Amino acid sequence: MLTHYLHNAIKDIENLIEQTQKDIAAIKVANHSEVFERAKIKNDLIQSFETKKSLLDNELMKMLKVSGKTSLEELLSVEQKELLAQMKVKLSELKTCNKQYAKYVVTISQFYNVLLDSIFPRDMEGYKISDHQPASLLKVRA
Repeated sequence: MLTHYLHNAIKDIENLIEQTQKDIAAIKVANHSEVFERAKIKNDLIQSFETKKSLLDNELMKMLKVSGKTSLEELLSVEQKELLAQMKVKLSELKTCNKQYAKYVVTISQFYNVLLDSIFPRDMEGYKISDHQPASLLKVRA
């Protein structure tokens, strides 16, 4: 059962990496609607991975209780050890992918904030920034 959970958890991580890479490609061509559409898919994958990780944890704890051995190293098969190592590598790859994605998101967010501030200036009150004031060029008079 542990091997099954490991395979499925790795598949979820790989799918998350794939979706994140698609998001990065979509951001580069300013196709933000695709990014928003994939958010639900990614949230579902994250939820699925968290469930599988919980099942993995429970299975490992059960194995430790039943065997009475002090080390997982002695309990796990070679395949299971390899799958755990592979999962660690995939998680590291996902972390790198998410860092790259975050850089694009922050950059675009800053761009839009600067653009918004130039159209709708904000008043500064010390260190506190107040809400945007309507720009005079956008006022409509009847």
